[in-house]
Amino acid sequence: MDIQEVDLQEMASVIQSKVVLEVSSQVQSLLDSLETTTLDIAVTGEGGAGKSTFINAILGVSDDDFRAAKTGVVETTVSPSPYRHPHLPRVRVWDLPGIGTPSFQAEKYLQLVRFERYDFFIIVASERFRENHAELARAVAAMGKRFYFVRSKVDQDLRASQQRRPSFFQEAEVLQEIESDCTRQLKREGLETPKVFLISSFHLHRFDFHRLQETLAEELEGHKRHTLLLSFPSVTAAAVQKKKSSLRQHIWKKALLACIISALPGHPFHLNLPMLMETLKNYRQHFGLDDASLEALAATVSKPSHELKNQVRSTFARDFPEDAIRAVLHQAAFCRQVVATMLKSQVPVFNNLVAGAVSFVAAYYLLHTALDSLAEDARRVLERAYGLETEVQGSLGYPSPGFTCE
Repeated sequence: MDIQEVDLQEMASVIQSKVVLEVSSQVQSLLDSLETTTLDIAVTGEGGAGKSTFINAILGVSDDDFRAAKTGVVETTVSPSPYRHPHLPRVRVWDLPGIGTPSFQAEKYLQLVRFERYDFFIIVASERFRENHAELARAVAAMGKRFYFVRSKVDQDLRASQQRRPSFFQEAEVLQEIESDCTRQLKREGLETPKVFLISSFHLHRFDFHRLQETLAEELEGHKRHTLLLSFPSVTAAAVQKKKSSLRQHIWKKALLACIISALPGHPFHLNLPMLMETLKNYRQHFGLDDASLEALAATVSKPSHELKNQVRSTFARDFPEDAIRAVLHQAAFCRQVVATMLKSQVPVFNNLVAGAVSFVAAYYLLHTALDSLAEDARRVLERAYGLETEVQGSLGYPSPGFTCE
């Protein structure tokens, strides 16, 4: 595995200074801007449409969790209520008051809930989209914000349809009917190209949740896109891959900061271990491989938690002791002297770092190896959770987290 060309190009273009302290400050600033990015999502709709359950689903918490949005058959939200992501506190999903009153006025409503603080709006309906929904969408657009329609509780509609017409039931046809009806209703209210997503909050892996996630990611930019990809639960292999790709883009920053810290007087490389271990812990959480996430998923899919935990094979998914990380870093550094020489020729600051390029290579390979193996674990957990396993010939294990000298 070589240093990726895209990373080399980005480092060479971003890191122009040869002064170690200047580069250290610049890299730390880049990481800080990434980790302090906020994302505020507004969820609104009529009372009883399933707003709160939808919020809990995208946050990955159960309805009875102390961090969960309050759910009920009647409207329980009287003022905007923020719910923080369990692992990303700068991500907040806001449960807004219902819009189903006869005296509803969209512009006044948006002023009351302080529309300017939200990155986008999700408008939820469990039956029909009505005039209020369309009026709110037009007002949101007029104020320069994006909006998306979620048709919730489609699993209930499917069950009802199957009970009514068991001999003629075709799931795909019923879903198409629901989507066409929603689109027709909104067009009748004056919206030309409404974006409608069919969702079951209890079965995110089915229907349109993945399409909603992809659409939101496409229409957000920069750090907010990265934050969204990390915050939403991955329910498909494609979602896992996108999360992995987004995390991969920032590995070089972590590795460069690690090597700079170790190059400063009186700062041996082992002082980077807490930072690297924290990064590995974050990777586990982002992929839903920590114990709390695995147990929550097991409860959602009604499977024993040990079935899902048994799919987690990577060494990096467990508590990885400092001496093990140190051994991997040492082996990586020993094997990659040639790559370190190449780095010095392309990124000037490495010429002023004693053994800095080797330290960079060690951290870079550690994080890349961990990311690859954890993403593979996440894919396997999803397959077992949702019953999508396929027979795989040969070993399902991975190579060890170490490296082979060539």
